[in-house]
Amino acid sequence: MSAPLLEVDGLSVSFPGERGRVRVVDRVGLRLEAGETLALVGESGSGKSLTALAIMRLIPRPGAIDEGSRVHFEGRNLLSLPVPQMRAVRGGKIGMIFQEPQTSLNPVTTVGEQLVEGIRLHAGASTALAKKRVLDLLAKVGVPDPDRRFFAYPHQLSGGLKQRVLIAMAMAMRPRLLIADEPTTALDATIRAQILQLLRELSATTGTAVLLVTHDFGVVNEAADRVAVMYAGRIAEEGTRLELLGRPRHPYTQGLLRSIPRPSSRGRRLEEIKGAVPRPGHMPPGCRFHPRCPSAFEPCPTLEPVRTIVSATQAACCHLLAREVRR
Repeated sequence: MSAPLLEVDGLSVSFPGERGRVRVVDRVGLRLEAGETLALVGESGSGKSLTALAIMRLIPRPGAIDEGSRVHFEGRNLLSLPVPQMRAVRGGKIGMIFQEPQTSLNPVTTVGEQLVEGIRLHAGASTALAKKRVLDLLAKVGVPDPDRRFFAYPHQLSGGLKQRVLIAMAMAMRPRLLIADEPTTALDATIRAQILQLLRELSATTGTAVLLVTHDFGVVNEAADRVAVMYAGRIAEEGTRLELLGRPRHPYTQGLLRSIPRPSSRGRRLEEIKGAVPRPGHMPPGCRFHPRCPSAFEPCPTLEPVRTIVSATQAACCHLLAREVRR
């Protein structure tokens, strides 16, 4: 069996706290194959975006990636690469669409200049060749009238067009992996559908793998092959999209899915998960979800569950561990 394109093992990220360093991402493990789309899902504060930034070695100071973490990409541990080599990986082998398009583009430089600069930096292409590639990219991602938009400044573009420009920027060097952090946030339904369709087409035509960071299960259902659900810095459940959405095993995943508005819920109050994600440095013992879990029982406050395989799903839940013991 060949090695996956991306393999994350024991990834931990910590920040200084009142009583020493506090882990915000705690021993996360993920695998991603070439051409596959993996959605990383969870509430705000669960550690999704920090996990994505850690893969790129872009954790803001005073945060740090803890010892023992492994991020293998194409067989190389990214965490041990010298800085110049890691810079070549970013934008070259791995592209990233950041969460806020309006803050990810330089406001005083035209869209075309920013794209040309990236291609010249990573590929060493001439300005003329880089411009031709930029115009092709803008057309490919659905930017209308690319010759005119090439000279536009970010403030002259709509949110949907800015997002398309960021996708073009991330795909400029035909990366093997694309990390998309909430790529459809604040976009209307029509633009959202177009962006997701674009990501699917790019993955299908280029073989690029996609790590899709989102809190929206509608996006997951439209775009993902597999899903990893994150809670309080850890992976609670992971599985194929059909299995996880159709038969979720972890109470947290079940609660997230019950809270989604549906046509059948019209006129009724939506279900919610009571409480909030615990703050870093104030994690409960045992299963981190147990204070909010409607199915918590005796072992939950003391036992830290490991992931148990059930069909095409792995879930870290004390109920599944107890079931395995009874067998």
